[in-house]
Amino acid sequence: MEKITSFTIDHIKLQPGVYVSRKDLVGSETVTTFDLRMTSPNDEPVMNTAEVHAIEHLGATFLRNHPVYGKNVVYFGPMGCRTGFYLLLSGDYSSREILPLVKETFQFIRDYEGEIPGASARDCGNYLDMSLPMAKWQAARYLDRTLEGIGQSGTAYPE
Repeated sequence: MEKITSFTIDHIKLQPGVYVSRKDLVGSETVTTFDLRMTSPNDEPVMNTAEVHAIEHLGATFLRNHPVYGKNVVYFGPMGCRTGFYLLLSGDYSSREILPLVKETFQFIRDYEGEIPGASARDCGNYLDMSLPMAKWQAARYLDRTLEGIGQSGTAYPE
């Protein structure tokens, strides 16, 4: 079998950023998959499941309720390697176009106070495995280190 696209990216050179992973035509609509890479693969520790899970709940809730992009959100969820998240949007977008949305999302997570949406036995299959403090820390780190002042190298996969 052929490697899928995400396995052809050089993860040794890959740094945190906001990348277009792929664009797929679904019917007559383009779906853009974004790689929101939060840690340097194979170089830094991966995120723990508790903060990944909290970021997933908070990010998905924020994005699906967004006044502009909410109707275009197909999916927001973690990468299996726990180095970032995938965001799928209905529409043909570039990394630069969605940077404000990604910043808003992670500012929301960084500043969030209260109960995590969907963090109950009724609403989630693993509701006890969440850490709001660590989710906030990871969001702040991604904003400060990667999203603020992001350059071309943070929006184009390495060659």
